[in-house]
Amino acid sequence: MVVPELRPWRAARPHVARAANAVRPRLARAAGTVRPQLERAANAVRPRLERTANAARPRLARAVAAAKPRLARVRPSRIARPEPVRTWQYTAGAATAGLALAVTVATAVGPWDSTGQRTAEADRAVALGRLGGADHGRNSDTSASSGTAAGAPRPAPSAASVLVGLGGAASTVKNAPVGPALADVLGPLLGEAALGTHHSAAVVDVATGRRLYGAGADDALTPASTTKIATAVAALTAMGADHRLTTRTVLEPDTKELVLVGGGDPTLTARKDAEGWASLRDLADKTAAALKKRSVSEVTLSYDTTLYSGPELHPIGKNTNLAPVSALMADEGRTDDSTSGTAIRVDDPAADATTKFAKFLAAKGIRTTSPGPSKATTRAQALAAVSSPPLSALVERMLTNSDNDIAEALARQTAVATGGRASFDGGASAIAAQLKKLGLPLKGARFHDGSGLNREDRLTADLLTALLVKAGAPAHPELRAVLTGLPVAGFTGTLTARYADGAAGVVRAKTGTLTGVNTLAGTVVDQDGRLLAFAFLASDTSSAEAAQAALDRTATALAACGCS
Repeated sequence: MVVPELRPWRAARPHVARAANAVRPRLARAAGTVRPQLERAANAVRPRLERTANAARPRLARAVAAAKPRLARVRPSRIARPEPVRTWQYTAGAATAGLALAVTVATAVGPWDSTGQRTAEADRAVALGRLGGADHGRNSDTSASSGTAAGAPRPAPSAASVLVGLGGAASTVKNAPVGPALADVLGPLLGEAALGTHHSAAVVDVATGRRLYGAGADDALTPASTTKIATAVAALTAMGADHRLTTRTVLEPDTKELVLVGGGDPTLTARKDAEGWASLRDLADKTAAALKKRSVSEVTLSYDTTLYSGPELHPIGKNTNLAPVSALMADEGRTDDSTSGTAIRVDDPAADATTKFAKFLAAKGIRTTSPGPSKATTRAQALAAVSSPPLSALVERMLTNSDNDIAEALARQTAVATGGRASFDGGASAIAAQLKKLGLPLKGARFHDGSGLNREDRLTADLLTALLVKAGAPAHPELRAVLTGLPVAGFTGTLTARYADGAAGVVRAKTGTLTGVNTLAGTVVDQDGRLLAFAFLASDTSSAEAAQAALDRTATALAACGCS
């Protein structure tokens, strides 16, 4: 499918280019390392692959042609559990795309390509042990000029663009699905016992905003981590996609007190390889250089976390899902090398980060006292600063990995940006205020945090789909990261291990899981090429695994539905 480049994407391109420039050197080095080995492997097997491709191509074409009439005769009412034939377009499309695919490192395209496609899908496919990769619109023929390499893995199908269906009159898609047909498909699946005693659902055409299906869509249920969609929309609305969070150091002129001032960046890292995030080591290097220019080699070290207020500990208490929420932390207070998921956290993230900072300073010849809390004065002299990537990148990481630390930080940052109190309650109020400003349906909605870990949160399927539609609206390109950040089925984040036999690469959704609660909200491109937003919420579930499987089957059926 050829998707025209949209006006929102053109507006967003400069921001993406800046992100790409930030990571290009590292990617280029990686490409230089692996390219010779790939070229040698490609040269060794190219003749055999070409012979295989030439022999297989006619048979595959005939098989696909033979399958189309049978698929056209399948009625939506028969879709209770999508059969393997429902995924013919994923497997047949992968085969007919060509038997070879480029696996050279993409060096400059940034997190999206020109149609909004997540380039992370290609990276993920290559990482899966040469089991396939997505071509993202490249010519899959085995020729050097096309940018592909023989001997590479067989291609996995590219997921449809997240922006398909938003081109208005330029779109070639058919009419949106109709309610009765969708009800025939989704009703039995949503009625499965695995989804508990109370569930709600909504399906909306993203291009028009029209609701196509609803079952208890206005019922406010516990949303779990799908709350992060609301947090993302609110934060991007309040601060803009280009906003960055800055951690800095200042020197009190009379006392030689060095203050590490937390700016609320949850992605600040103390690791040697910062991977494009703000680096505590870089901040230490810059600070040491600034101190030496002032002939200062010994300081009293303090840290300032006053940007945030209220309790640091979430109401759930000490938990491996979330560190105490502080304006200063490094690597989310994790005590291991993980970057996502659960982990044991330090009790005082600010003190932990400052202790690491002191070690980095010592390596540069700056002696410090044991750190303690303080507050920088207006007289303090600025020394150095490091900033996070743009807010759009933080939103993507939060949604892809279901990162609770980023979510709670963005809730507080939304409060800061709008003049509110940067606490759990203040952040929740700020989120609701921003969504009201956008004219979204808030009836029944209640926010108590930004992550969805609080079981008292309440959202409706109607609100979740409205959030996704707003993120796709041409008038709001600043919200596009909400769509591109959604985990990709079978490829990224919390959906990496799901949809192995279903709509891999086509369903893009935020998951939500608490004890007795399972939710899924995202987008899918149906058989007629329509981009649909959906939200499924289930309460009183008895098995998380069974409930997740039921939700996945429902989303897969929606993808397979040609219900117009």
